[in-house]
Amino acid sequence: MRIPPVLFLPLLLLLSAPAFAADWPQWMGPDRDSVWREEGILDRFPEEGLTVEWRVPVAYGYAGPAVADGRVFLMDYVVEAGEIRNNTGARDELEGTERVLCFDAESGELLWKHEYARPYRVSFGGGPRCTPTVDGDRVYALGAEGNLWCLDARTGRVVWSRDFVREYGARTPLWGVSAHPLVDGDKVFCVVGGEGSVAVAFDKHTGRELWRSLSANQQGYCPPTMIEHAGMRQLVIWHGEAINGLNLESGEVYWSVPLRPSHGMAIAAPRKLGPYLFASGYGRVGVLLKLSDTRPAVDIVWRGEPSNAVYSSNVTPFLLEGTIYGCDIDTGTLMAVRMADGERLWQTVTPTMGDGRRGRYGTAFIVRHEDRYFLFSETGELILARLSPEGYEELDRTAVLEPTNDVFQRRVLWSHPAFADRSIFARNDRELVRMSLAAEE
Repeated sequence: MRIPPVLFLPLLLLLSAPAFAADWPQWMGPDRDSVWREEGILDRFPEEGLTVEWRVPVAYGYAGPAVADGRVFLMDYVVEAGEIRNNTGARDELEGTERVLCFDAESGELLWKHEYARPYRVSFGGGPRCTPTVDGDRVYALGAEGNLWCLDARTGRVVWSRDFVREYGARTPLWGVSAHPLVDGDKVFCVVGGEGSVAVAFDKHTGRELWRSLSANQQGYCPPTMIEHAGMRQLVIWHGEAINGLNLESGEVYWSVPLRPSHGMAIAAPRKLGPYLFASGYGRVGVLLKLSDTRPAVDIVWRGEPSNAVYSSNVTPFLLEGTIYGCDIDTGTLMAVRMADGERLWQTVTPTMGDGRRGRYGTAFIVRHEDRYFLFSETGELILARLSPEGYEELDRTAVLEPTNDVFQRRVLWSHPAFADRSIFARNDRELVRMSLAAEE
């Protein structure tokens, strides 16, 4: 068949165009499942290190970046008075400016910033915790003291805002508001706090409250989690006292299972695999639930004990083919656990704190890509590895950023990176960097 000349050039451009670049528009990726689905990614790191596309200065923050539509969104905190002490039992008293920043993904140019004076009264006061959530032409940003902003993603203009402390009587948790906002359909779900308002659904367009649900002495730090099983969708909220399944439209509580981590430290998101839902946290508290096939309900399969399961804090575990991979609070290790009964299969500090080190809260953020994993270690290194029930196999590692935070007598980097545009986007308390992970063509 002869192609008409007028159509030849567009067809040629289409055939020669590169594969579609993937976005990372929220915490843990497009589907919040810690899976990077982009093609054309390298399988070994260059000997000279990753190519730096750009690096730009930023201020304090645990919040990871989000990447969408050619833009990078990040929250940080500029300290103007006070001292960050990282005292686990006391709140820092800081004066400063909390910011939402937007950069061009190709050049790193700062496109806009939204900033506001915000005193901090939180322990580990080094900045916001929540990764911005990008939804179309809006970005939803939640600060460490409970300021929720809906901003125009192109201009930074404020569309609407809510103040959890002022409007709901919420008390900011000791370690700051950390539950990443979740957008689903026309709603944005948040963990707020206050009487009857641990979970709140807002209209994502206007900020109008649609419903509120649940009470707890401590709202915890765990983000809202959407699950679906047997054609039924539920919102899972784990606060400091129980894990709960809620109706998306009304906030009605379908089921509730007591699960009380020490100090209200419900942090890592519950993870689902098949009909099973796993959650664990500080104080060696964990549970595996089985979802009903006929109604929104659960049964307890097993509860964690001191010598089994993995107790997650900084890192949400990854579930695959009957195995739980997670970073354990007490041992500081990455470990594999058999999901059927919680038996520990192996553990290693190699990808968390590094060989020869001992401690707690060892951290390596887990992202699966095809048949291997990218692990972003608290050491500031990116590790390429294979994980299986049989063991940990490290393929390669490379330096990305310097750890800039001091915790438990060691230097750490505790910020989840973004993987998009065949690159890693990562931050510490000084800079945001983009490095290429594209395979050579």
